[in-house]
Amino acid sequence: MISYDDFQKVDIRVGRIVRAEPYPEARKPAIKLWVDFGAEIGEKKSSAQITRHYTPEALVGRQVLGVVNFPPRQIGKFVSEVLVLGLPDAEGEVVLIGPGQDVPLGGRMF
Repeated sequence: MISYDDFQKVDIRVGRIVRAEPYPEARKPAIKLWVDFGAEIGEKKSSAQITRHYTPEALVGRQVLGVVNFPPRQIGKFVSEVLVLGLPDAEGEVVLIGPGQDVPLGGRMF
């Protein structure tokens, strides 16, 4: 088990996808995302293997949850700055996690 203090170290915030592009160079099918987390955090990039359920066009404007305090990770030629969160469906494909209604950008999950 982890302590509540350990959980508090993971900074999970809500952001809005402002741009999305196919990432055909990735080893597994992926989409490049640019997510706005509000004035305090700003815009962060991510690469997500979410092509089964989403197209780039359908993602723009969607609110999602992301871990904003992990170090950047090189994904091929793209640097991912945030981990966008999702859950597996029955076939193991990622379904994004987001609020059920619009909330202010940058809000921290607790």
